[in-house]
Amino acid sequence: MSAPPVWTREWVTGSAGQTQALARRIGRALRAGDVLLLSGGLGAGKTTFTQGLGEGLGVRPGIISPTFVLVRIHPNLASGPRPGGPDLVHVDAYRLGSAAELVDLDLESSLDDAVTVIEWGEGMAEDLSDSRLVITLDREVGGVPTPGSDDDADDEEPRTITAVAVGPAWQGREL
Repeated sequence: MSAPPVWTREWVTGSAGQTQALARRIGRALRAGDVLLLSGGLGAGKTTFTQGLGEGLGVRPGIISPTFVLVRIHPNLASGPRPGGPDLVHVDAYRLGSAAELVDLDLESSLDDAVTVIEWGEGMAEDLSDSRLVITLDREVGGVPTPGSDDDADDEEPRTITAVAVGPAWQGREL
């Protein structure tokens, strides 16, 4: 049985830039050990959101979808906005068939020291931590990424972004 939510928040962004700005603000509030599960259709903005998170965390720039490599680690920059802050572990579970395949990625080895973001992780990654932030990106129009784009960086359609905090790590924490 899944734990009840601690809180739920909802935002609407009108562009990829606004989505990144919101994620940047959320990234500044994250701590080592935080687990985020991102969901939403193809082209909804999960990678764009993760790029903003990375900026807020102060990790090395250049975040792209880890679809074909499954996991990318983005180290914190000593000269960035959060020197000594957590690294970002970015996972794409889209091509994984089960929670067992996710376990094979050995995410547990970095869970305590990094912020772990798992795209398409719902239904597979809940056992990684008793606390998590589930973020759903709903694209209000369209839903198909621009051909040749990495995700939706050129897309200016509105999105509704819902965050559901689960577990004791989110008690008393706000975004």
